[in-house]
This record gives sequence, structure tokens and C-alpha cells, in this order.
Amino acid sequence: MRESHATEGAGRPKLPAKLAGHPSVRAVLARRDAGAADGPPPVIDAEWLRELCLAAGADDAAAVSLGHPDLAGEREHALTALPGTRTLVSLVVRMNRDNYRSPARSVANQEFHQADEQINHAARAVTRALQDAGYRALNPSAGFPQEMERFPGRLWVVAHKTVAVAAGLGVMGLHRNVIHPKFGTFVLLATVLVDAEVSAYGQPLDYNPCIDCKLCVAACPIGALTKDGDFDFLACATHNYREFMSGFTDWVQTVADSADAADFRSRVTDPENASMWQSLAFKPNYKSGYCVAVCPAGEDVLGPYLDDRKRFMDTVLRPLQDKIETLYVLPDSDARRYAERRFPHKPVKEVSGGWRPRSRES
Repeated sequence: MRESHATEGAGRPKLPAKLAGHPSVRAVLARRDAGAADGPPPVIDAEWLRELCLAAGADDAAAVSLGHPDLAGEREHALTALPGTRTLVSLVVRMNRDNYRSPARSVANQEFHQADEQINHAARAVTRALQDAGYRALNPSAGFPQEMERFPGRLWVVAHKTVAVAAGLGVMGLHRNVIHPKFGTFVLLATVLVDAEVSAYGQPLDYNPCIDCKLCVAACPIGALTKDGDFDFLACATHNYREFMSGFTDWVQTVADSADAADFRSRVTDPENASMWQSLAFKPNYKSGYCVAVCPAGEDVLGPYLDDRKRFMDTVLRPLQDKIETLYVLPDSDARRYAERRFPHKPVKEVSGGWRPRSRES
């Protein structure tokens, strides 16, 4: 038996009678007939959008077209996340510098996680406002959680750093973090995808805020950075992300491989177990992040370094270099050799977790 249909207004598709008679459907159609749902402006006003982002809690923001040539590698991913995406809105939230510079990892990590929550809240608020204005919008997580079924491949939905640089909110530094021209490297980033164009887009910076001081190289305890610009990703991930992803896998494998409790305790110290518990119970803790901590770049950050570079070294760089802490490295790796040579007072521990050691010479 053929279902009867009803038409509610010229040019509208026919709806089944049962659907057309539903109270919610009738309310929507009534609003349309009254002209209350003509749709949002096809182009979002750039100033309105920026003020929206700042009111939501961002410290800076700029939009960039998905068609920007520097975003060619992000286009497919953005369109998969939000079909119809036309613009990416980059948001910046700054961190409190002295918190992040603290040798006490609990202080530095708490600062990071608080800023992470703030920027996620800001991005979500912007997305809600755009949605309420009639646009389709989506905000991927600023950091974790990410798409772990892809591990160890691309976990992130959108590359926030790439978007921020294309939008003119900074330049990628030697330490592989975005340096904002005012706030320096003490920033976290988020991105909002929206299905509309914006009246004005940000322009890439015409200079690099990095002052080429190489302090990030001096601070890295496992030699992941070099003065000539090389970056050893596996070395960085193995140490700094010890309580994330592969580091957790390595810890679990150690549990499984241990013959008994005594054997396990001979392999993993009580502080290591307590630290892993803390990361599991609260939020994952980074082991280092010193490359960000010592960076003096950015107009709001640079003053103390210019005023007294020796004092800056003594109060910012040296405490991180002198700290006694375990450094996690892959077996027979450049990171191990660097750590033992450059920081002999820091215990070095070989771990695996599935990473393969890599040498810069190979």
C-alpha cells in the first residue's frame, strides 16, 4: 500500500503524512513560513568571529581558508571530520610561564592541563555559538584524547600547529612548537572547523619570532634537538611521553614479563609505579617539555633574557639541567649516548614499548 504524502509549502519536498503531522515538524515548518529560518549570512564577519573567540576565553584567534596552500595536507582530514568545511579558526591560550618553567613536574604538568582545559572549553563555546548562528561547526580536541586506533600513525584529527602558522598566529620554532609573536612558545592551540567563509583571513607572519638562542637544544636532556635543526622524534616521544601510549605499553609488558612481584620490583622502582599511577588516575604527565620552558622568544617573554642573560641561564635553564631525574631512552640509541655524555648525573634507563631505535647516521 502506497504511503500518503503531504506538502508543506511550495518548493518543499513532499513529506509522509505521519511525519508532516508531527508537532516538531509542524513547528519547524511554521517558523520557516514566518521567515524565521532564512539561514545565516553566507560569509562570517571576521571581527565578530574574533570577538566571539576572545569572549570564549581565547587569548588570540585568526581564521584561515581550507584552500590555503599550506593546508593541502589537512584538507582531506578536515573534510572527513566535518564535510563541507571551508574555514579553520585557530585559537590560542597562553600558559603561565613560571609554572611551566618549574623543575617540579607536578607544577608544570598542572599548568599544561589547566591551559588544555581552558582552550578546549573556549573552542567548544565558539563551536556552540557558530552552531546557534546557523553554521555547522566542529572542534577536535586540543590534545588528548586522540584517535588511538591509528596508533602509531596520525592520531590527531587536525594539525593545530600547521593551522596556527597558516593563520598567522606564529611560526614553528626549532623545538617544533609554534612561537606566538607576543606570547612566545607558552601557548596551547585549538582549531574550530566551520562550513562558511570568513570576510578576512589571517596572514602568515613575515618574520620568525625565534631569536636563534639554541636554549631549547641545551635544555633537552636526551638530545632530540640539534643546533642544525634535526629532530629525533622517537627520542622525544620515548622520554617525554613515557607515561603515554608506547611508554604505558612498555610498562604493561614489564608487568607481564615479570616472574613475580619481587622480579617486577627489581625492574620498576616504586617512584616509577607511583608516577604511572598518577598519570592513569589524573592526567598523563610529561617528563620534560624543557624546550618550551627555556624559550625566551615572544614580546611578552623576551625582556628578562635581554636584561640579564646570565641570570636567565642560572634561574631558568640550569635548574632543569641540574635536576636529578631518570631519562628514558631506546637501547643503543643516540639519545642514550647523548644523555650519558651530557648529563652524567641523570640516571639513564633503556625501555622499548615497540619503538625501534634510530640513529641520525642511519
